[in-house]
This record gives sequence, structure tokens and C-alpha cells, in this order.
Amino acid sequence: MLVSCLLKPALADDLDHRAWDALLARYVYLEGRVDYPGLKEDSLPKLDAYLALLAAPWPGEMTPDAKKAALINAYNALTVRWIIGRLPVASIQATREPFTSARHRLNGERWSLDQVEQRLRETGDPRIHAAVVCAARSCPPLRGEAYVAARLDQQLDDNTRKWLANPALHQFDSATRVARVSPILKWYMADFGGEDGLRAFLAKHAPADQAGFLARAGARIEYQDYDWGLNQADAAAPAYPRWRLYLDVVRNHRFFPAAVVISAGLVGWPVSRRLRRRKSSRPARRGR
Repeated sequence: MLVSCLLKPALADDLDHRAWDALLARYVYLEGRVDYPGLKEDSLPKLDAYLALLAAPWPGEMTPDAKKAALINAYNALTVRWIIGRLPVASIQATREPFTSARHRLNGERWSLDQVEQRLRETGDPRIHAAVVCAARSCPPLRGEAYVAARLDQQLDDNTRKWLANPALHQFDSATRVARVSPILKWYMADFGGEDGLRAFLAKHAPADQAGFLARAGARIEYQDYDWGLNQADAAAPAYPRWRLYLDVVRNHRFFPAAVVISAGLVGWPVSRRLRRRKSSRPARRGR
């Protein structure tokens, strides 16, 4: 009863995220993995009804937290719907222009996922990088409940802590004073206030018994590779080898001919920072 009351909009000028909350509770599993086939088979009309709500014009007097919660939910719900429409698929990068095409309707307008994320970045809250989920295994965990204005600060703190505490994505070695963290933190370094700001962010949100050494001289931060394989809960989810990623990079972004990618043997090359995250250097889209 308490959860239902918190999810119900406190004001008329808000959006109702209870349908999305129910879908997340049912189809998001351990570590934020998603049962895409199950959602498609049993609950797709409910997801589409929620997206229809988001597509219509939003209330004009939404609070900043209500807007932020709605944009996070929109990004994640639209991503889930995009994946469901292309199953079986090994990665969101194997689909056509997944982040740059303004194919989605929100608030009565057409948006790309890039534009939704950019609007969230404009809030100045770096914790949004622990909340938006691009359907990759190296993404932060998809939260098993909808974000809502009444509890947004607590939810963002909690998801950030869970993300940083996942040893598959972040390791903090006090013996060597090396932190090996997600490349998301590098791609969006400016959003964290540069390297000093990032260290402070990690010291605040990472496990206190592991990351305390970052405040001492000589501590280093290293960045891991990004796994773009699908964050599907099923253990039989398709593999997504690196060579396939490079071919999809060429198809979607056209940096260089495919022959160059293959002949250069770019194994280990940090191409992933030029994928969804390469837009971090673009100017914000304004005027909506």
C-alpha cells in the first residue's frame, strides 16, 4: 500500500509510472538483467500503453524531479521496447541507429535516445549515468522499480551504490591502490567534474571499505572494456563477439571502411567509447 501511494502522482501535474513499475518488478532479475522474451510474450500491450502515456503531451507544471524521473523511465522503457521489437538480437549495437535516430515519441515530440540522455545530463546530476540503461551487459543495473519524484534522490543514490559495488564492473584494490572502473566514468568525465570530481564521487558512492584509498596520493584509476552484449536474463542469450561489434560500428557510425577495422586487428581498441558515449562531446540540444 505504501509503495502504491508513493508511485501515484502526488500532484495533478505529473505522470503515472505504476504500469512501468509493475513491469520492472516482474521482468527485471538479479543484477538488472531483463527477461525480454517473457515481457514480449505476456505483457507487451501493457508496455505499449505506458509508452503511449509518455508519448502524449506531459503536464505543464512538472517539478524538476518529476521531469527527471520521467526522462529516466522513458529512456529505459523505450530501450526495452526497441530490443523487444528486434528479438532475437545479440546487442543493441546490432540494430539500426539505436541511439541517434529520432524515432521515439515523448511529450508530443520526436526524440532520439541520445536526446533524452542529453536532456538528463543538462540537469547536472552525474548519478543519472547510474540510472539510464542502454541494454548492454556493462550498463548499470536496470532498477526493478520505476523512478518517482517523491523518492528520486534516494533511488539514484541506491542505484549508484549498487552499480559501483558490482565486482564484475568495478574493482577497488587497496593493496595496489588501483581502481578499475566502468569506462562510462571516463566517457562522461566532465559530468563528474573532472578527475578530482570523479574521485570524490567514487569516495562518496563506492563501498566505503574498498574505495577509501582513492583519497590518498598515488592512487590510480583504470578503465575496463565495455561489454555491449545484451543484458538479457536468459543464460542462453546470444554471444556478441568483438569482431561483430566492429562491423556494427562501421554500419551504424561509418568511422572507417570495414576492411580497415578487420585488417587492423583492433582487438582491445577502445572503440566502445565512440558508440553511444561518443555523443558526450556534442553540444546539448536545446530549444524543446
